[in-house]
Amino acid sequence: MFKITLLPGDGIGPEVVNAAVKVIKLVGERFNTDFEFKTCLMGGCSYDAHGTPLTDEVLGECYSSDAVFLGAVGGYKWEDLPHQLKPEAALLKIRKALGLYANLRPAKVYEPMLSYSSLKEEILKGTDVLILRELTGGIYFGQPRGYDDGKGFNTMIYTKDEVVRIARKAFEYARVRNKKVASVDKANVLEVSQFWRKVVIEVHKDYPDVQLQHMYVDNAAMQLVRDPKQFDVVLTSNLFGDILSDIAAMITGSLGMLPSASIGSKYALYEPVHGSAPDIAGKNIANPIAAISSAAMMLKYSFQMDKAAELVEEAIENVLTKGYRTKDIYKEGDKLVSTDEMTNNIIEEFDTVCANHSLNVFTL
Repeated sequence: MFKITLLPGDGIGPEVVNAAVKVIKLVGERFNTDFEFKTCLMGGCSYDAHGTPLTDEVLGECYSSDAVFLGAVGGYKWEDLPHQLKPEAALLKIRKALGLYANLRPAKVYEPMLSYSSLKEEILKGTDVLILRELTGGIYFGQPRGYDDGKGFNTMIYTKDEVVRIARKAFEYARVRNKKVASVDKANVLEVSQFWRKVVIEVHKDYPDVQLQHMYVDNAAMQLVRDPKQFDVVLTSNLFGDILSDIAAMITGSLGMLPSASIGSKYALYEPVHGSAPDIAGKNIANPIAAISSAAMMLKYSFQMDKAAELVEEAIENVLTKGYRTKDIYKEGDKLVSTDEMTNNIIEEFDTVCANHSLNVFTL
């Protein structure tokens, strides 16, 4: 039995979480695995109900679960709230509370989506990048910070332990991929990056089978759109990872296609990287693929159900190959479908994929 805490959140969050849950339930049936779901409030909906975007009670539920699945938070309705009460403040709070120091952002282009990016098909084909962003340190959390009428200031700081643990994650993931890590920093300007690079080099000594290269962040941004296939695992800090992972969204053609995982020593949270998109909430047109792919990451990284994750991804690609598209990725000649229709198509295709693998029920 795996317990999953669901945080649907705001905007289209509940719609895409509902899609992911349908797929997870089917995986449970096909793989003879029980999943228990607990739905809680987080974000603007939590503020409306409790006066805070994330309550201690909800954190308690997260602590007692095997994984946390988040939809999206935020919206126009809450933009004028004080910073600490904004829905987005809950994201920083939950990452810190659960110790989610490693953000995994895969950027892998599905074959049927090669023509949907602004990049040329020959540049994209075969791209499979994993961006590993340090998530609980760096300039987003460093102290002191603030501003007054004459200045604004933030502190970019990393301790050795923080760099060591994220570097080890990068080398370990690279070992089961293509054995290459690109550590991205700004060591030509920033002392904190010089420290980062020094520690990464030390950690690399324990992983001699993995190739390590260093790259300045401005060059990395250029290289990601010039030749993304050169990358396997990209290791970087909180600020640089925030920027580079969104640049990598260009590879897939739509933010609606991008999953993510935030992993710590004990807890893990999975979420699509698109926002709450309040302008399309409730219209049944949101793209559920990022949420469903995030569920596949959860199956792989939290539940060690690698085969199930592989089959979910295969089902998604097969549905895209058949030409089904939600509005955000639709082009003339495609088959335009709703959120529910795309979800149902993936569910049906998952059953077909299972049958093609000659088993009706898999075992772990």
